Amino acid sequence: MAEHIVFLDRSTLQAEVRRPAFEHTWEEYPTTAPAQTVERLREATIAITNKAPLRADTLVQLPKLRMIAVAATGYDVIDLPACRERGIAVANIRNYALHTVPEHAFALILALRRSLLEYRQDVERGRWQEVDQFCFFDHPIRDLFGSTIGIFGEGVIGQGTAAIARAFGMRVLFADHAPPKSPKVEFTPVEQVLAESDIISLHCPLTPDSRNMFGLDQFHTMKRSAILINTARGGLVDEQALVSALQQGLIAGAGFDVLTREPPKDGNPLLDLRMPNFILTPHVAWASNGAMQFLADQLIDNLELFITGTPQHLVT
Repeated sequence: MAEHIVFLDRSTLQAEVRRPAFEHTWEEYPTTAPAQTVERLREATIAITNKAPLRADTLVQLPKLRMIAVAATGYDVIDLPACRERGIAVANIRNYALHTVPEHAFALILALRRSLLEYRQDVERGRWQEVDQFCFFDHPIRDLFGSTIGIFGEGVIGQGTAAIARAFGMRVLFADHAPPKSPKVEFTPVEQVLAESDIISLHCPLTPDSRNMFGLDQFHTMKRSAILINTARGGLVDEQALVSALQQGLIAGAGFDVLTREPPKDGNPLLDLRMPNFILTPHVAWASNGAMQFLADQLIDNLELFITGTPQHLVT
């Protein structure tokens, strides 16, 4: 019997997706609204989704569904307990962003530490022509060498970020957290990481325990010269608290690639910030050409291995 595969949000993946090497029919949509999900998956045995949610009230209406292939590492859009209850396998993507996300994080770090946006704006306003010498020093320029980076999350992306940091001559601290933990990493108490880090970079999943893990209390503990980088999940940080921290000068800057709700159709306090020490990019840290093709290839690998009875990367 042929499998029926439905890709709910194909436009989220700008890469070539090969067809699986087993008998199947294939159906794909650029995007799928919640109200369309049940109808589109009614005959599906395999669903592919990146950010289209699959909750319990939807899954109960899909008796033919056997597998959900998540076209991403994060699977918070899937109701895992409901999938376990119904015997639906869920597989995600592993290790595809171990270069692209750390590189994006450091693009944000370098721009903020060296005040690149401020200097570019000054040049555009004609400031350089006004000075009496070959350069001007209106904004701080801070080296990475000898500084301390605190990393929350010691998976492949966190460790990739640490590797780049060490190449810059930085001191690396991994923040302690509840098990499970990587056995190869030495952890530092969270309060110490907050107090000693010049840069804090978030690379951990969004869970009930990690939601809003950064709020005003954490910003008050951080150095006033520190910056916060978030290329993980928007819900890790209380966004209104971040606005207050930047406006009050509790921290020196922030670089974000994620928001609590995406796309931000109903607005977001971070969208209204017009500060050169805050950079917001539209959830593209993961999206280098190489990373997306790696993801697309592994996505189909996950389908093929599931059908052959040797599944990989299951989260159920």
